[in-house]
Amino acid sequence: MKLHLATTEGNLFNGYGNNYVEVNKATHQGSLIVTGQQIKPWPVANFAQLDESHFAMLAAMNPELVLIGTGQTIRFPHPKLYRSLTDRQIGVDIMNISALCRTFNVLLSEGRQVVAGIVFE
Repeated sequence: MKLHLATTEGNLFNGYGNNYVEVNKATHQGSLIVTGQQIKPWPVANFAQLDESHFAMLAAMNPELVLIGTGQTIRFPHPKLYRSLTDRQIGVDIMNISALCRTFNVLLSEGRQVVAGIVFE
């Protein structure tokens, strides 16, 4: 699926598929962290490997809100894993990849400090 939003500056999701996302018309595979200014690998091989340190990496970026994409289906990590975020009153939303792409673009267009953590298996 292709997404289009041309008025916001920064990293925007343009498309997604089973094992990839497209950000600024560049295809990225594997687990990934995306902010309005950065795109970098997230050292998570699969959903089962997620631990507290992965969420602490996201918390260190000082976001208002963190979106966690778990591929085509929603899988919920145990809340203790993302406690480093909730203890700092950083919102956490778990969603599938299509919802993450749309939500990230909207939040970024509103000027919010959003971080997306994407886990592909």
